[in-house]
Amino acid sequence: MTAFGPEMAVLTQLAPGVQRLVAPNPSMMTGPGTNTYLFGNNEVAVLDPGPVIDNHLNAIQEVAGARIRWVIVTHTHPDHSPAAAELARQTGAELLGRTAPEGEHQDRTFKPDRVLEDGDRLLVDGAEIEVIHTPGHASNHICLRHVELNWIFTGDHVIDGSTVVINPPDGNMKHYLESLARVQDLRPAALAPGHGELIRDADRAIDWIIDHRLEREAKVAAALKANPGLTSMELVPHVYKDVDKKLYGWAERSLLAHLLKLEDDGTASHKDGRWIRV
Repeated sequence: MTAFGPEMAVLTQLAPGVQRLVAPNPSMMTGPGTNTYLFGNNEVAVLDPGPVIDNHLNAIQEVAGARIRWVIVTHTHPDHSPAAAELARQTGAELLGRTAPEGEHQDRTFKPDRVLEDGDRLLVDGAEIEVIHTPGHASNHICLRHVELNWIFTGDHVIDGSTVVINPPDGNMKHYLESLARVQDLRPAALAPGHGELIRDADRAIDWIIDHRLEREAKVAAALKANPGLTSMELVPHVYKDVDKKLYGWAERSLLAHLLKLEDDGTASHKDGRWIRV
């Protein structure tokens, strides 16, 4: 592990040809910061360069030690993709990912030179990288599978030790659970998340997230039955009793995602923003 100074990234060698830099953007939502991954030694692909922080952009290029040919983003949320355009401008790299959807909290500066589709493969310095489209946290979210290692680089699809916000209308709880099951079916040897440490027990981590989401969904359904006609925000105290009131705004977004999934399942409906069980 190598440090680049108090305002710069920390470098960790994870495997041959795989390095991780932690961007200096720690917060309640990003944990220790956004993980930037570098693949390759003689030619380099950079995944999720994070927000535009000059020290971090300089560190990425210093660590690469070779030509950066590709800059890839898992999704276009502001803690993952804004530095991509600037890094590509500085290095001449090709921008890869999926176009930003409509809505707030999207990075409109990210305009891919090539749109990555599910199943696409990229050869980086002899290593094969496979694209997995994993909508849910964001409709344009992708994960990358390092085929030789069978590691999956998960962006915000799975993070270390916590759950992610599912924020409708772009975030979709049903799609999220389906994407989790798909990643689990690949039996990855490890998960490399967008925030936090490498996860060696992928089954345990994904099972925990799925169980947590289904448990929360059951609480939503029970609260809806006991308190018909409430708005999603009015339901938050009934469902998120374990959450600090300062976080109710974010909790409401995931609660709404659960309500919309229940509606899609045919067990809830709403009129004028007020929900009932069907």
